[in-house]
Amino acid sequence: MKFCYGINFQITTADIAGLRCAAEFLEMAEDYREDNLVSRTEAFLDEVVYRSLEKSVEVLISCESSLAPIAEEIGLVKKLVDAIAMNACKEQLVSGLSRLECDDRSSEIKTGCIDWWVEDLSGLGIESYQRIIRAMAGLGIRPDSITMSLMHYAQNSLKGGGKCQIWSLSKTRPGGFMEGSDQRKVVEALVSLLPAEKHSPVVPLTFLFGLLRIAIMVDADIPCRLELERRVSCRLEMVSLDDLLIPSVRAGDSLFDTDTVHRVLVNFLQRVDGEEEGSGGGNSGYESDAMNSPGDGHYGGGSLLKVGRLMDAYLAEIAPDPYLSLQKFSALIEILPDYARVIDDALYRAIDIYLKVNFLV
Repeated sequence: MKFCYGINFQITTADIAGLRCAAEFLEMAEDYREDNLVSRTEAFLDEVVYRSLEKSVEVLISCESSLAPIAEEIGLVKKLVDAIAMNACKEQLVSGLSRLECDDRSSEIKTGCIDWWVEDLSGLGIESYQRIIRAMAGLGIRPDSITMSLMHYAQNSLKGGGKCQIWSLSKTRPGGFMEGSDQRKVVEALVSLLPAEKHSPVVPLTFLFGLLRIAIMVDADIPCRLELERRVSCRLEMVSLDDLLIPSVRAGDSLFDTDTVHRVLVNFLQRVDGEEEGSGGGNSGYESDAMNSPGDGHYGGGSLLKVGRLMDAYLAEIAPDPYLSLQKFSALIEILPDYARVIDDALYRAIDIYLKVNFLV
């Protein structure tokens, strides 16, 4: 209003989005007056907002309200997204490759050091966040930095910003903090943003399992859950027992979600078969037969034996569940080939536990 009466006023990041959209709506361009509101707001955006990641994020958040349609139409949202991605890319070039320290011998991210822009993005809506991460990936932002951002965003959006990580391991049934279409949309978007398969080691297994548990709870779409199951199966020999103890969310079902674990095993075995066919041979499954080390991209007898031991421990853990059907218990036993076990003592122990609890089967 002051501008219309020729009174000078100060533009701030808090009101720039509204002013720019109003200027467009009121057609306050140079055609009608020199140094009109459109040109003044554009100058402020160019000189102040686009040069700063923090200010660009602040303005983008203000565009997520009722301003969204017109802000999108005039290209303001796209310019803000591009500015955020470019500023993050510049920071990466300046700081070098050592800003987020990673152990060369480990595929897990050290959480002690976080890129400075990760915290800034956590307040964005999922649509804006998704566009920014895709733009960053297109500019070459490191996959480990993107993964850290995904973890931080999930931490804030899926659990109300609490300190307890969503990917922390627990044998108890989760609470009701994740429900509704918004939570489902966030999970599906985060999974779609995970780094490409060749960069999968930078994604911690605990984070993948955390997303998988939430995806099951909020009934995420099937492609989302299958993608998580596939990624987990690629590193199944590195999984812990607690990772596999996924609570079942279906009423009247067994305590743990054995169907998901069964599908992960199927994926793993299909990959093992593919590796053996590709190499033109196989092995007996014994540790003396060219054991491959985890994370080298190839499966071997060593990996299969590790998974065999993991499954025996899993079977022993779920065996006391009185609601676990014989069909599901047997399916988990029979899916592994004989050479996945050197000895069957642990398997017999699990069967014995199951029969003592379910003595009527």
